[in-house]
Amino acid sequence: MSDAPFVARDRAWHPPALSPAYRTSVSRSPRHAPISFPQTLSETTGPVFGHDLPGPRDNDLIHNFAAPGAAAIGPRIIVHGRVTEETGRPVPGALLEVWQANAGGRYRHRKEGYIAPLDPNFGGCGRVITDADGAYHLRTVQPGAYPWPNGGNDWRPAHIHFSVFGSGFGQRLITQMYFEGDPLIWRCPILQAIPSEAAVKTLIATLDMRASVPMDCLAYRFDIVLRGRRQTLFENRMEGG
Repeated sequence: MSDAPFVARDRAWHPPALSPAYRTSVSRSPRHAPISFPQTLSETTGPVFGHDLPGPRDNDLIHNFAAPGAAAIGPRIIVHGRVTEETGRPVPGALLEVWQANAGGRYRHRKEGYIAPLDPNFGGCGRVITDADGAYHLRTVQPGAYPWPNGGNDWRPAHIHFSVFGSGFGQRLITQMYFEGDPLIWRCPILQAIPSEAAVKTLIATLDMRASVPMDCLAYRFDIVLRGRRQTLFENRMEGG
């Protein structure tokens, strides 16, 4: 996440743009060979955000949208981990933005088609900046699975979306975090498009009982690796880094 040139993705690790079982990829995939453009100085060095943006409750999705004295409905969880480079060196000062469905599998947006009810005390988004050790910490509710109009009876596994911002305009990586033990992970057409089982496993958070809070929250650990053979799988455009 420095001002070094962006690194092209490993095509054997990331999924192909065209995966017919993932129906919308047919219309969204490129019809011609990708073209790479030289990176401009503003793309690699231009500032994206200030370090005073997150508020005191931005990393607490249980309460950051709730009415006074209220809280989101659902199993309460902690999500924590570190953002590192391929050598294990921490990435401090990275802005993580997250968004997710509520405990019933419903998103808060106008085009949501699922009939599960909205939670009036859950907005479904938050943000946090990594500390000097590259660590982050979020409190939320475990999202529910939901159906989607891909096949006859396809369901998305429970997941949380992560956006990782660096120090430049072009330094944004997007991924999804899944939950250890969810049987829907290996049935999802989106995840089935990923050619490597090891790559899929980089997206699965592990249950961390040591970080859990008795009578309050279970905890899941999700580390994000930016480059190298252990890189977390990212869903950015095919020509991106």
